[in-house]
Amino acid sequence: MTGLVVKSTGSWYAVRLENAELIECRLKGKIRLDDRKTTNPVAVGDTVDIERNIDGNNQITNIHPRKNYIIRKSINLSKQAHIIASNLDQAILVATIVAPRTSLGFIDRFLVTAEAYGIPAKIIFNKKDVLDEEMLELQQEMMNLYTNIGYECYSVSSFDKKDIEFLKTLLKDKITLLSGHSGVGKSTLVNAIEPRLDLKTGDISSAHLKGMHTTTFAELFPLSFGGDIIDSPGIKELGLVEMKKEEVGQYFLEIHKASANCKFNNCLHVNEPHCAVLKAVEEGAISSERYQSYLGILNGEEMDWKEWEIR
Repeated sequence: MTGLVVKSTGSWYAVRLENAELIECRLKGKIRLDDRKTTNPVAVGDTVDIERNIDGNNQITNIHPRKNYIIRKSINLSKQAHIIASNLDQAILVATIVAPRTSLGFIDRFLVTAEAYGIPAKIIFNKKDVLDEEMLELQQEMMNLYTNIGYECYSVSSFDKKDIEFLKTLLKDKITLLSGHSGVGKSTLVNAIEPRLDLKTGDISSAHLKGMHTTTFAELFPLSFGGDIIDSPGIKELGLVEMKKEEVGQYFLEIHKASANCKFNNCLHVNEPHCAVLKAVEEGAISSERYQSYLGILNGEEMDWKEWEIR
């Protein structure tokens, strides 16, 4: 039998069969002993083969190749990593202007990571219902910035029925990872889109205006209108996959486009002569904020202790 892993507890896995039946499985010993560089050989979103037994001791016997995956690097000395989810059709970043604030640098790292592994990315700016006129203008500036680069951006409220119906069209018939800082309203949005799921939601910490973690592990939920959504733990900060310096510019769409006119093929767009990217920044064709994000990544600046990557 073949099925889709929808939940992992570390020792048991919930697998959804083609007839939508859910069964619990363990890993077959041979797979557990494989030499893997991750703490979990099986992840949510994996397609697996299973042996079903009448005594309920069902076993995962094979993991199909993944087309991509999102992984959290370990912060301990083992340098292992934990796969959060795999086989994504799209990754949607939920961002907010306030309570908590999502920085441009965080958004840029998310987009660069998605670009590096060919995962289509979109940005949803949530909580428009709590924004005053000045904050709405700031949000529109951010949306214009990323829309002009080529990313789809949307302003929504989980309490606006029209917004929720629109979001359903984005999610229909796709496997979608919903990501972002804790407190941006991911679970609240999912509950509005699919009320029967009734995901746990949390409050904002008044001390730091940061979200309180409510989702502790990734879980894949089927959508009644078609598709699946993966609600993931809130990301505090975003680290990047290791990439060569000359590759970084490829994943900033506007920098990659402008670089075609640079004099040198290996131009890093820092202080090289006849650099089309530097000229575009000077002329305002490339935003200085995005360029600063590029330099930060180029120089290997870490944002915080929680490192995530998408592959």
